[in-house]
Amino acid sequence: MAKKSWLARQTKRERLVTKYAQKRAELKASGDYEGLQAIPKNASPVRLKNRCGITGRSKGFMRDFGLSRHKFRELALQGKLPGVRKSSW
Repeated sequence: MAKKSWLARQTKRERLVTKYAQKRAELKASGDYEGLQAIPKNASPVRLKNRCGITGRSKGFMRDFGLSRHKFRELALQGKLPGVRKSSW
């Protein structure tokens, strides 16, 4: 489980990105780079980090499922992920 402060920081960044998305797009289209400097740094979508939806782990993230590799394996072996099966050959 990730630290609560990391998760809180991530949710704050997500809120800022959605709040300033339209304003950023307008400023970038008009080429007003001084206006872009006035927007908070954390409003940039580049600063978002992919995190596991259950544990908040940032490393080993599987984009297709939104889970870390640990939780993916655990849920796949329990049969809780539809369409996922342990391979054998």
